[in-house]
Amino acid sequence: MTEDFDYEALGLVAGLEIHQQLDTAAKLFCECPTTLREPDESTTTITRYLHPTKSELGELDEAALEESQVEREFEYLTYDSTCLVEADDEPPHRVDDEAMAVALEIAQLLDMRAVDQVHVMRKLVIDGSNTSGFQRTMMVATDGEIETSEGPVGVEDLMLEEESAQRVQETDSGVRYSLDRLGIPLVEIGTDPDIRSPAQAQEAAERIGMLLRSTGQVRRGLGTIRQDVNVSIAEGARVEIKGVQSLEDIEAIVRNEVGRQAELLDIAEELDDRDATVGDPQAVTEIFEGTDSGVIQGALTDGGDVWAVALPGFGGLVGQEIQPDRRLGTEFSDHAKRHGAGGIFHTDELPAYGVTEAEVEALAEAVDLDPDAVTGEESEDAVAIVADAPEIAEQSIEAVAERAETAMDGVPEETRDATEEATTRYLRPLPGAARMYPETDVPPVEPDPEEVETPELLTEKTERYQEDFDLDAGLAEQVAYGKRWELFEEAVESGVDATLAAQTVESTVTEIRRDGAPVEHLTDDHFQSVFGLLAEDELAKEGVPDLLAALAENPDLSAEEAAEQEGLGSAGEDEVREAVVTVVERNASQIEDEGMGAFSGLMGECMGELRGKADGDVVSDVLREEIQKRA
Repeated sequence: MTEDFDYEALGLVAGLEIHQQLDTAAKLFCECPTTLREPDESTTTITRYLHPTKSELGELDEAALEESQVEREFEYLTYDSTCLVEADDEPPHRVDDEAMAVALEIAQLLDMRAVDQVHVMRKLVIDGSNTSGFQRTMMVATDGEIETSEGPVGVEDLMLEEESAQRVQETDSGVRYSLDRLGIPLVEIGTDPDIRSPAQAQEAAERIGMLLRSTGQVRRGLGTIRQDVNVSIAEGARVEIKGVQSLEDIEAIVRNEVGRQAELLDIAEELDDRDATVGDPQAVTEIFEGTDSGVIQGALTDGGDVWAVALPGFGGLVGQEIQPDRRLGTEFSDHAKRHGAGGIFHTDELPAYGVTEAEVEALAEAVDLDPDAVTGEESEDAVAIVADAPEIAEQSIEAVAERAETAMDGVPEETRDATEEATTRYLRPLPGAARMYPETDVPPVEPDPEEVETPELLTEKTERYQEDFDLDAGLAEQVAYGKRWELFEEAVESGVDATLAAQTVESTVTEIRRDGAPVEHLTDDHFQSVFGLLAEDELAKEGVPDLLAALAENPDLSAEEAAEQEGLGSAGEDEVREAVVTVVERNASQIEDEGMGAFSGLMGECMGELRGKADGDVVSDVLREEIQKRA
């Protein structure tokens, strides 16, 4: 399953949807702050039940309808900053001006054309992630393009929308969400289906990510950017893969999805050759009374039932791998889990898990299959079973039967969820146009792209740092792509050596973090004051790591106070010489024996004696001079 494919021959077509949170002061439709909170800061909760509604054309969205079949309670954590808009007890306010300006800036970087008038739409969402039961979204620009090494990729549209509430945990009755994230401005960038290889998909995502970060106005960190990937092959179907957290996973996910669709097509062909069918689900509880299977016995003890579906012609195929560590049976199980079941058993993997061969034979007879065709070494038929509460078991086995029916047709169109292993699992049907309708509470916006300045690209900034400040390529890229490039530029302008400034905001911070310093406490003011001490020769460069670590541990201290506390003031020439002479006299016999050969070891001792208060070059010159006097 790790093989590469002839993607051109398979007819691979892929597109991306990039979702990026914007770093604005206020939310998209209210003035509430965009600061994320801890769940234990919650002041109260709101409980809702959500149900699908018909569109203006009287249609029900298939994805919303399936979601509604599982009755769930949604609980929302609120905070002292939560407003009536977030609670859906007040109409939304006008679109945030800052968010619109950032969206237009991104549109320019993607070479897109802004629309004449922006209209807000409602997108039906009843998974609980929005208190209103829909997400507000608006098209800002269209018809862009980015370049990749395998050719251009069109950018179809740029949407500005509100972020969903953050899922906190599953509860016995439903799902608990936090309202701190709900309403944070979010851009969604959708490409045309121009991508023809997994590598190009990843390159396109990286290019878009670089352009987004070039604005300096997007949020950073886990969960602030998400990638969805649409993938199909010639004989397959369009599959939307949601929630790819890491850019590095995109290539593997596209490759694995191509493999999954190719395997499903092979399975469909084999099922056709076998004249496979799917039976009607039926209860088979009596077969497993007294079973040694802990899972089944546990369900029966709780008053549950066992339901089964006959799968003539499916023998050996239910257990066939279609993605790394995922099989056709795993697909069936994903659908069963959507209805509350813990999973399924199927006869390609039985007898096992406490289910005996006799029970398998009885199961085959109960669903009108020949036991030899189910239990033989080359079984032709299969049976799938679900053991759970009566209603859950029945609904789940019906879902398995429906998925088995689609297996005979090939690849179903659906939305899938990305896993940490770069595979995917079934999430829900593909949404349709029936879930979109106009938002009547927010007036249209007429954007003015001419008011927006195009920012310097991060790639251009990297080149400038190399040329203007003589930074090596790696360090220049670190600073340009990092969060503190403005601090770096201010430091250089104040007279701090460019390489020292770059190392301070990047590698030095990384080093002290690895040593356990809480670097998240460091503010821009801390760095600016440290650079001020360097510029005024009141701090040696060797003292920077210790000073930053001290400030991280004691963020209320000023740089001057922390330097004094740590004894990190810049040593004068007399103090340096005194320290060096002390070290030299302490090691007189070694110098007498080795001469300048003792320099390297004594240099470290001198720097330790001065505890970072002196520049290494100054100490080196004085030490050489003192050794030469005695050699």
